[in-house]
Amino acid sequence: MTPAQVRAAAPLFAALGDATRLQLLARLATGGPGSIAALSAKAAVSRQAIRKHLDVLADAGLVHSARQGRESIWALAPERLAEAHAYLDRIAAQWDDALARLKRFVET
Repeated sequence: MTPAQVRAAAPLFAALGDATRLQLLARLATGGPGSIAALSAKAAVSRQAIRKHLDVLADAGLVHSARQGRESIWALAPERLAEAHAYLDRIAAQWDDALARLKRFVET
């Protein structure tokens, strides 16, 4: 990965590096879009904290919101998760190549 690609991926993985945010993503992935009230109903943190976590996820491109009346409805943005998957696939391929080279070296 180029330095520019790494810089672009850093906010994505930083946003994914929090348990509360991962729970929010999982809820949106399984339950579909929801309001802050619905997303905070079973959460161990306040609605205000949920909002801050959603803002971090939105800044990373992982979720988006749309107004419905007086509420904002939050939804998963799966494209950005696909990018994270692609980054991890590249890293896994690099490790596989390195391990194969090490195996060849050890066996010769």
